[in-house]
Amino acid sequence: MSRFADKVVVITGAGSGIGAAAAQRFASEGAQVVLVGRTRDKLEQVLSTLSGENHLVAPCDVGDADQVKQLAEQVQQQYGRVDVLVNNAGSIVQGKIHEVSIADWKSLMSTDLDGVFYCTHFFMPSLLNSKGNVVNTSSVSGLGGDWGMSVYNAAKGAVTNFTRALAMDYGTDGVRVNAVCPGFTFTDLTEEMKNDEALLARFYDRIPLGRAGEPEDIASAIAFIASDDARYITGVNLPVDGGLTASNGQPKQA
Repeated sequence: MSRFADKVVVITGAGSGIGAAAAQRFASEGAQVVLVGRTRDKLEQVLSTLSGENHLVAPCDVGDADQVKQLAEQVQQQYGRVDVLVNNAGSIVQGKIHEVSIADWKSLMSTDLDGVFYCTHFFMPSLLNSKGNVVNTSSVSGLGGDWGMSVYNAAKGAVTNFTRALAMDYGTDGVRVNAVCPGFTFTDLTEEMKNDEALLARFYDRIPLGRAGEPEDIASAIAFIASDDARYITGVNLPVDGGLTASNGQPKQA
């Protein structure tokens, strides 16, 4: 497939996990990919795995408005357009609210929420010109609560509703805005959980497909919802969770 031939796709958090898998998927379908993240070495490593040419490594802290503004100017100067913005950069803070620090709160919100706002704000003029679209990486944690993750829940809940509101504001301008909401997925953020068989069993007991997601599973959903195959879809927060959110929360009885 070449659904993104000659399209410019900006992906934040592209140095690993879902962002890296999304970069590989978009490149395989013909896109020119802008790899955004804090660490150049990680972005360069992902770049080496991409098919096609004319991709761009763009180190940037998405929580810094000035850096994002410069990034948008750089992309516009090099490519003259942006067709898809994937707001994927994120982090996790765990702990009850009296246990987490103010610095923890500010750090997570800077990446997980401010970064989504800054990137969307500065890239929207290009997206309006191209009639492009935004795909945010929210989470099932933005659709419901978790024990011990209220800070993360707050950020992802905000991204979820931000997605809906943006879709309403920009639909008649021809710009679609959607989000994917991954469930339990093996990434750098969950790496330490891979060898905890007891914990994995508890997760798998709740997931109808009986396994964790892989970054490629989420990347496939991102590519679909960003493509013209989804041209009549906007304002959606799509669970990509192996069926987790199909449950009403009661435990398996047989």
